[in-house]
Amino acid sequence: MKRRTLLAATALAIGFGGAAFAQDKTKVGFVFVGPIGDGGWTYEHNQGRLAVEAEFGDAVETVYQESVPEGADAERVLTQMALSGADLIFTTSFGYMDPTINVAAKFPDVKFEHATGYKRADNVSTYSARFYEGRAVQGHIAGKMTKSNIVGYIASFPIPEVIRGINSAYIHAKKVNPDVEFKIIWAYTWFDPAKEADAANALIEQGADVIMQHTDSTAPLAAAEKVEGVIGFGQASDMAEYAPSPRVTSIIDNWSPYYIARTKAVIDGTWESVDTWDGISTGMVGIGEITDAVPADVKAEALAIKDAIGAGEYHPFTGPLKKADGSDWLAEGEVADDGTLAGMNFYVEGITAEIPN
Repeated sequence: MKRRTLLAATALAIGFGGAAFAQDKTKVGFVFVGPIGDGGWTYEHNQGRLAVEAEFGDAVETVYQESVPEGADAERVLTQMALSGADLIFTTSFGYMDPTINVAAKFPDVKFEHATGYKRADNVSTYSARFYEGRAVQGHIAGKMTKSNIVGYIASFPIPEVIRGINSAYIHAKKVNPDVEFKIIWAYTWFDPAKEADAANALIEQGADVIMQHTDSTAPLAAAEKVEGVIGFGQASDMAEYAPSPRVTSIIDNWSPYYIARTKAVIDGTWESVDTWDGISTGMVGIGEITDAVPADVKAEALAIKDAIGAGEYHPFTGPLKKADGSDWLAEGEVADDGTLAGMNFYVEGITAEIPN
């Protein structure tokens, strides 16, 4: 009898006052498009995962799957994560959008966060960074430093995120160098060091002495390092091992604060489906150290652009701007709206390349 009474009292304590003691860990999953050692995009997302572990300690368990192809494989991985008890799953590439939506519909009690997409549901949020803000800073440096007046750009896939970046970089290079020309190679991959290196070498052979990239590996910088006078930029992470040259600065994606905040919302029971699109002002987009390979006046100008964007005093897409077909887009002083930027499917005037279908 005494034993039964003790068990009952223990059960009541766990059910009420001891709820925190009995509660399972919050399980947070991450699906990565590349390897965590890519030195770029996936590396920084994994840094965010590690930040969640450091912030919450034993209260959370994180799991991840790296190098998951976009498509059916992603749906399978997401399903397995949900079935394994994940409470929150971050899917960290544009091509995971439909798989995320499909799996979320089957697991309404699991929260999903999809990076760089635009489809939401009651249990699916979207988040992205305004990478184009960092491209404006890079474009200014590129326009000032090119001697051949040819900037090479390695693009991944023809989606709005990538097209925005090309346009922003070109606008700001053209402002300071009317003779600048952009040559663009579409790699059709996020992470493939061999293809990225081949693209960089091809652009250098075409006369580019500045290499920009919207792909995830350090291969373009490694290719640039072999050719005297060619500079490049860190992409998604600092890639500082290539500083002071060819890497003269970088765009750094800082996901840690967002991942911590969204995990805390799940733990607290306050999570809601939202769209997040932050940039320099919140620190989600950072600019790495600008090295001494950049002239002091150019460095000061680039930092002034960064500061003006961060303070909300300047928008990289401010008119007058025309589209590549010559049609008017933004009038003098007019700023692009987020809807147009989010769906951007055109080049600005002066870019002569075609956008692939």
